[in-house]
Amino acid sequence: MKVLVSLCVFLPLLALATAEEEAVLESILRDRSHIEETLRLAADDKAGDFAAALQRLRKIYHNSIRPMEQAYKYNELRQHEISAYPGRTLGDSATDGEITSKPMVLFLGPWSVGKSSMVNYLLGLQDTPYQLYTGAEPTTSEFTVIMHGEKIRTVEGIVMAADSSRSFSPLEKFGQNFLEKLVGIEMPHKLLERVTFVDTPGIIENRKQQERGYPFNDVCQWFIDRADLIFVVFDPTKLDVGLELEMLFRQLKGRESQIRIILNKADSLATQDLMRVYGALFWSLAPLINVTEPPRVYVSSFWPYDYAPDTSRELFKREEISLLEDLNQVIENRLENKIAFIRQHGIRVRIHALLVDRYVQTFKEKMSFFSDPELVFKEIVDDPDKFYIFKSILAKTNVSKFDLPNRDAYRDFFGINPVSSFKQLSAQCSYIGGCLLEKIERAITQELPTLLGSINSGKNPTLSSCEATGCGEKPKNRYRRN
Repeated sequence: MKVLVSLCVFLPLLALATAEEEAVLESILRDRSHIEETLRLAADDKAGDFAAALQRLRKIYHNSIRPMEQAYKYNELRQHEISAYPGRTLGDSATDGEITSKPMVLFLGPWSVGKSSMVNYLLGLQDTPYQLYTGAEPTTSEFTVIMHGEKIRTVEGIVMAADSSRSFSPLEKFGQNFLEKLVGIEMPHKLLERVTFVDTPGIIENRKQQERGYPFNDVCQWFIDRADLIFVVFDPTKLDVGLELEMLFRQLKGRESQIRIILNKADSLATQDLMRVYGALFWSLAPLINVTEPPRVYVSSFWPYDYAPDTSRELFKREEISLLEDLNQVIENRLENKIAFIRQHGIRVRIHALLVDRYVQTFKEKMSFFSDPELVFKEIVDDPDKFYIFKSILAKTNVSKFDLPNRDAYRDFFGINPVSSFKQLSAQCSYIGGCLLEKIERAITQELPTLLGSINSGKNPTLSSCEATGCGEKPKNRYRRN
């Protein structure tokens, strides 16, 4: 009886204490209304127009670019080419998953700088069962992909890689040890309907790469190549640059337009100290980012709790809104960027086909009845300049010399693909399908720019709009890349 009476007295007190704790918690949490307003999460997205444009883009790729990829084994070149094309690449070849994938935002940086806390803050996951684990020690050991789903669930890396409908199937090449360090989180969230976040393990300078058990730099490069926006996050107390961070910035070469530097936890310093740290950050990064215009640096504290007292609250708020506007711009331009991306990929496939065609033509011209095929082609592939392989492409086409692949890559390419297995471009024609070269050139010069122009002008890019006219109208130069 005494126990019952004690419980009757204790339970109301416990409920009162819980209510007081929630009130205190709400008082220290930051207002998040500007996130929804800046990212326009309440606005209706034109899903119908977006789906129609993606369908048209997918059709152009499969009809005009993919056949050329297969005929000249472009994926084999990509596997052996190391430095042919700086910047974003499509991997082995495009897939429906990569074409239809949402913009990817990648979080990089040293350990415990607030990458996971920033993701929690943007998605409002703080104090929910699904928030990313954070702490003062190195906490994130996995590559965590946060994406949209009908219900909240965790997806193992091996499942993500096996699902061909996703854009992560190429990650299988990094081995089972890496797939065990890859995890996906699906949840119904308005922002995740338009973008995918990737949280990465923090850089630990005193740890050797081989201790991770998988090629960390190669995995980072895969995500860097596909990211639309890259946040490199720093803590005011962790500005030292070691070998692993230097390697990371070398991998970011050519992607400077996508990089945003974030000086996080800025409210932990007084204003004068913050100015010194800001200068020290630029001093540390200057040797690593050799560009005329340095990346944008955001200074704020990206977590859900209120700013520390006596700090530059208004500055931090403006910086945060500026970053959200940057993110929103990537989301708004996602379709334009996707079309530009596929067009850039088509240009590279076309260049590769022209070069293979030139190798085949030169080989046939140099062969005689008494020639040894292996010796003849070895001479050609060892010294392509002697036979004007690359110079002839520049002279006869509008290809820029800066777009030409690394000529050493073709030594490896033809090492596993005999030159006799390829036809010349003039023979790659059919009565029904037409010529492969004409189709890919029409896609690059007409169809993709026209599709891009229809989006910019607000027209509905239905399939019939191009199929009825053949997209023959000469487009304006609307191609742009952010």
